[in-house]
Order: sequence, then C-alpha cells, then structure tokens
Amino acid sequence: MRIIAAALAALLVLPGVASATDTYWELKPTGTDARLRGLSAVSGQVAWASGSKGTVLRTVNAGRTWESVGPPGTEALEFRDIEAFDARNAVALSIGEGESSRIYRTSDGGKSWQEEFRNTHPKAFYDCMAFFDRFRGLALSDPVDGKFRVLRTWDGGRSWHVDDPKGMPDALPGEFAFAASGQCVTTSGNHAWIATGGGAKARVLESRDGGRSWKASEVPLPSGEAAGVFAVAFKTPWRGVAIGGDYLKPTDPTPAFATNDGRGWTAGEQAPVGYRSGIAYRGNGLVAVGPSGTDTSKEGKTWKIADTGSFDTVDCVGHTCWASGEKGRVGRT
Repeated sequence: MRIIAAALAALLVLPGVASATDTYWELKPTGTDARLRGLSAVSGQVAWASGSKGTVLRTVNAGRTWESVGPPGTEALEFRDIEAFDARNAVALSIGEGESSRIYRTSDGGKSWQEEFRNTHPKAFYDCMAFFDRFRGLALSDPVDGKFRVLRTWDGGRSWHVDDPKGMPDALPGEFAFAASGQCVTTSGNHAWIATGGGAKARVLESRDGGRSWKASEVPLPSGEAAGVFAVAFKTPWRGVAIGGDYLKPTDPTPAFATNDGRGWTAGEQAPVGYRSGIAYRGNGLVAVGPSGTDTSKEGKTWKIADTGSFDTVDCVGHTCWASGEKGRVGRT
C-alpha cells in the first residue's frame, strides 16, 4: 500500500478525542511515543507490539512493564505486523517499498534477531502476515504484475518463498491491502483470507488449501482510494467478519461491517459508526477499534460504543483483549 502508508502513518488522534476518555480499556503505559499498529496477544500476561521507529515491545506481566526489544539498526523501519507464538518466539514484518519490506525472527524474547527476508522486487510492498500454526505462515504484498504476491514459510519464519501466482485471481485496477493493523490477512484451520480496498469494489480473497489457490468475493463495504476492508477475523473457517470504511472520513456513518457464514459475505444488520481498522473475537463476541473509539458486540448483530479512545489494532486470547495505537497507547481488558 505504497500510496496510503505514509498518510496512515501521519493520521493523528481526532480533535476532541482525548486519551482520558478511556473506560473499556485499562491503559498500560509503554514508555514510547511510537505508533503501534502491530500486535500479538499470547495470553493475559504476555503480549508483543510493534510499530514505527523500528519499535518492538514485549510484556510478560500483563502490561505492568514493557521491554523495548526491537532489532538493532532498524530505527527507520515501520514494523506494522508482529506474530508471536510465546514469550520467546516472534516474527516481525516491516513494510515499505523495495528493501524496506523485511521479516525478522527472534527465539530468545527479542535479545537477538535474525533477518529472514528482505524484499528486492521494486514493485512489491508487503503489508501484513499471519500463521496457520507455529510453522506455516503467509506474508502479503500489494499486487505485482497484476496479482497479489504471497510469501510462504513452512519453518516458523526461518525461510520464506514467493508463491506461484497462478493460483491468485487478477487484482482490480488500483486494488491493494491496507497496512493499518496487521489484519489484512488472517487464518483459521487451513483457510486464509486477504482483505482489500483501493479499487472499485471491496473484496476478500479466500484460500481453502493453505494459500495455494485463492477465490475473490465482493464484500458490501465502501471502497475507493482510502476505503475498503481493513481487517478480517475468523473464529472458525465458517464464521468470520470484515470491517473497514474510509480512513479519510473516520466518523462517516456509512456501514462498513460484514459477516461470513462460509457461504458468502452479508452486510451486518448493524455496524460500528465510523472507520474501524481492527477487529477480533472476544469469546463469542467481537471488539472493533479505530481512531474514534472502540465498539463491542455480543453476537455481531448489534453494537455499542464501549470507549472513545484511539486505537489501531486489537487482538484477543480467550476473554482477554489487548489494543494498541498512536503515541505508544496500549490497553488491556
């Protein structure tokens, strides 16, 4: 998402929305002013966050203290996604054109990192990644030569290989993925989903064979240069949601939420008001976040405003959720 990434990085908390309005989240001071768009919840005690200025943070005590454990010499990189398996093992993705797109891995809690992938294709721009399990994972790039490009790993992120594009449908003119919350690709079972925007239609691409082949479906969300599906989440391969909107119109009331029961996408009966960049299942319910607040739903049909503080992404494990965003903000509930 080479055109939109810089604008997203510059987007600040909305006027009149102050951090002191938080009621749903218990804020966990991180000691950084980096924007944290990458987040991985391991448990109620352990979480990792990543973002601007080469920042990677880790907590092992429910957010009471945070360690800054980013790879050395990466201060110019934007770590927009991180996937952690436990307190010691994590994989971090930096975004950007050309060699700015990289993947690093740690197996000692961030004391040391190995650079496992550096993009050399001038047209590739990696946005997000997701893992099926501790070994198999995918990293997504914006289209290259008319098709989304996917990296694949079978060894927990130690090595990455570009997939054959023959199983990928053609991208629409102007279509890309949003590097806004680390949630433009997700997995459940052996299924994977890619969220897109930027084109004439918002779409989700689905794979039912571990990422070897993909099928595109239109999703009833707004789309355009700054609009589309920003995040997808699936509780099972047959129960999922998509959310987004237009980040340049963060309080636009146009509905931007859809559900999937394994047979296709349907507009939600109700939707959070405004642009939302992150969503996650909390038990059987849902939590959605964006720059103008947090919304919750027990079943995905009705929503209520839970908080007006700014967050970019959210991740839950069981009934414990973590959220992160601008100026080093992290919350836990």
